[in-house]
Amino acid sequence: MTLPDSTRYQGTFHNGLCSGLGVMYFPDGAKYEGELMQGWFHGHGVFWRADGMKFEGEFRGGRIWGLGMVTFNDGSHGFPRNEGFFQDCRLIRKKRCPEVVQKAQKVALLARAQSEEK
Repeated sequence: MTLPDSTRYQGTFHNGLCSGLGVMYFPDGAKYEGELMQGWFHGHGVFWRADGMKFEGEFRGGRIWGLGMVTFNDGSHGFPRNEGFFQDCRLIRKKRCPEVVQKAQKVALLARAQSEEK
């Protein structure tokens, strides 16, 4: 499905809104794979910016919010490492969170596999 702003969505809907697992492709080259609720990134997932930087972790209401990790386009995580608790897209507290990152990766893989079936 192509949205009015040229964003493409492949995934599940609930009450006409993107909800459940899905993949969103944005006109600028960014991409999201993961959980959505009422049209927003919500739950676990992976977001790639067009420049290759990605965030793997938790989202709330369309924003990076919760535990996760940033990986830059060169494969590094920054120094000091950009991993921990994020609030409104900003790293608030550094903390190792490999379980959350792994869950985000698994959810993204499921969303991608489900979208490819359709």
